[in-house]
Amino acid sequence: MKEVEFLQFIIENLVSQPEDIKIQRVQDELWILLTLSVAKDDMWIIIGKGGNTINSIRSILRIYGLKIDQRLNLKVLD
Repeated sequence: MKEVEFLQFIIENLVSQPEDIKIQRVQDELWILLTLSVAKDDMWIIIGKGGNTINSIRSILRIYGLKIDQRLNLKVLD
């Protein structure tokens, strides 16, 4: 569950309402899916202009996954 803590750390430092962060972890035989939910007011911070921020977070998670020998993917709930 290190990947959940890692994502929590990243998101907490971006949003204004860290108490509304919810992360679910689902492990499959091929990869781990992390599902992220934040407050509506913080959604624009997470997505970023043109999706740049969320794509960067996904890239960081993939690199972190290489370090811990897991395939990670991130899904953001509206």
